[in-house]
Amino acid sequence: MQDLLAHVHPDRWTILWDALTTFSINVCTAILVLIAGWWISKRVRRWLARMLANQARMDTTLRPIVIDISVWSIRIIAIIGALSQLGIQTASIVAVLGAAGLAIGLALQGTMQNIAAGIMLLLLRPFKVGDYIDGGGGTVAGTVEEISLFTTRLTKPDGICEYVPNSALWSNSIRNYTRNATRRLDLEVEISVRDDVNHAIDVLRTLTENEPAALKDPAPQVMVMRFDDSTAVLNIRVWSSTDTFWDMRWNLSSKVRKALADAQCALPIRTRELHIVQSTGESR
Repeated sequence: MQDLLAHVHPDRWTILWDALTTFSINVCTAILVLIAGWWISKRVRRWLARMLANQARMDTTLRPIVIDISVWSIRIIAIIGALSQLGIQTASIVAVLGAAGLAIGLALQGTMQNIAAGIMLLLLRPFKVGDYIDGGGGTVAGTVEEISLFTTRLTKPDGICEYVPNSALWSNSIRNYTRNATRRLDLEVEISVRDDVNHAIDVLRTLTENEPAALKDPAPQVMVMRFDDSTAVLNIRVWSSTDTFWDMRWNLSSKVRKALADAQCALPIRTRELHIVQSTGESR
């Protein structure tokens, strides 16, 4: 082995040393480009977050997507620049990225579905930040806090934060409770069938008409829904603004029983009549 190395021409050692030196410099430069790209992307993320937070015209739903697209665009440029420092041509980079994208897409089909669903949610806008929704086939519900490319962040009524994959929302029906400006309350009330039903309807109609949060158009309605055993079931239908819906619901629920009691409408007690029939057949 020593004899073989002794017969190597000094010029070849110089060429090998120059090649290793050039390659090492290119590798170090590529690493520096990646570090610089990631550092710049973080700085851009912070700058965009501060700038967009002060822009009242920018929809809060679009802010996370704009930030993510900007950050990853810078990172992709940094990756391409690092590969070019290693001597890889642009056409080769595109081919490698295409092949890698195909492989990653096949391996991460669920993730790609989330990205596609996130884009569709942003384009069609079935909900926005601040809306209270019920989605995922009725399995998730909460107030929308953020919509990203992969997940949607919700805050549940009990204050718990929940991250829902975008594909779970997009592939099922979405019920938006705060999209419309008005909302109807349906409140069922039971009274005894021995009471005057028409008088109870008049009392409940007066109660809803005097409710400050109730809208005059459409006008409140009180009607008989059904009769169950010894109970008459009345239904109160009243419209209100979406912002005051729950306040009106709690307010009416607390006043209904007192109003009926003042109108001499008793609390219904479910009763059933039992008839026993005895046969008097002759004994043999």
